[in-house]
Amino acid sequence: MIQKILRVSFGIVGILVGMALANVLVTNAWILRSLKIDLTPELEVILYAALIVLFGLIFFILFPLMLKGVKKLSKVVETSMENVRLIDIGLGIGGLVIGLVIAMLISFAFSQIPIPWIGGLLTISIYIVLGYIGFSLPIKKREDILQAFQSAKREKDANVPVGQKRPAKKKGAAIPKLLDTSVIIDGRIFDICKTGFIEGPLVIPVFVLNELQLISDSSDELKRNRGRRGLDILNKIQTDLEIEVQITEEDFEDTHEVDSKLVKLGKSTKGKILTNDYNLNKVATVQGVDVLNINELANAVKPIVLPGEEMKVLLVKGGKENGQAVAYLDDGTMIVVENGKKYIGTTTAVIVTSILQTAAGRMIFAKPKK
Repeated sequence: MIQKILRVSFGIVGILVGMALANVLVTNAWILRSLKIDLTPELEVILYAALIVLFGLIFFILFPLMLKGVKKLSKVVETSMENVRLIDIGLGIGGLVIGLVIAMLISFAFSQIPIPWIGGLLTISIYIVLGYIGFSLPIKKREDILQAFQSAKREKDANVPVGQKRPAKKKGAAIPKLLDTSVIIDGRIFDICKTGFIEGPLVIPVFVLNELQLISDSSDELKRNRGRRGLDILNKIQTDLEIEVQITEEDFEDTHEVDSKLVKLGKSTKGKILTNDYNLNKVATVQGVDVLNINELANAVKPIVLPGEEMKVLLVKGGKENGQAVAYLDDGTMIVVENGKKYIGTTTAVIVTSILQTAAGRMIFAKPKK
């Protein structure tokens, strides 16, 4: 029904366009005279009727094709805009406005041209060209523009008189870090915050606290101990560290899973989720929420070994394959030693042959030194 109404409306627009075009031809009779046509009252009526009917039918008949084209165009624009950053949109719009203002100033000169259609054509051309340049150039030169702003800011800060305090950063300007249940229970977040590598605020949602409370009240002793450990870690973060900690009451009643609530909160606050949960990491990343994974951080800071390096390790047990033995570094990295089964229980010199990096961590393969 709506499509039919739009089609009729589009036909009416065609009628108005035909009427406007006929009015232009009648008003500027020299156009018809240049075609050796004498404009009589009868011809004027025929001209109005013909253009009104013609454009009305054209617009009415072509509406489905135009609608289809608009839908395709909007889909293309939507797809192309998915990965466009907000700063690019802002720079493009700002440049477009500047380009159109310059085009408007230049077009005043073209208005003095005695032949109307030449002036109009040049005016339209200059608007299109300068509008396009104004929109595209700032996006292409984004890095240069940002560097110029940063340089200006640094120069302004450098010119602060001696003894005068620099403007303090606004509290809460940092991106909020949302803590999930697993990373709180894990406990390493306390040590990371203590080193100062993470700036606040740390945000603890109320639904995460509720889950910790349920775990700490569990009848299962292992779960109960894990829940109490998580509450102790939170208490230590609040009392022993100077980092800002916030408890948010925001909840999502229509969602039951804590991980899903955390992802929604990350979207609404533009915050980053702190976790060591592999599945939550993947789900949040797919939905466009930034994640700081403690396990990935731990893997990144493990000591790096290269093929050909020698090390001494204690072989503690046999491996999955025949003749293999397994050792562990102090950080928990597994070392698989080929043909090392006979050395189990001893500290043996081995030579690294290869390193395998997986989502679960790093694994080192080696062979006994001969």
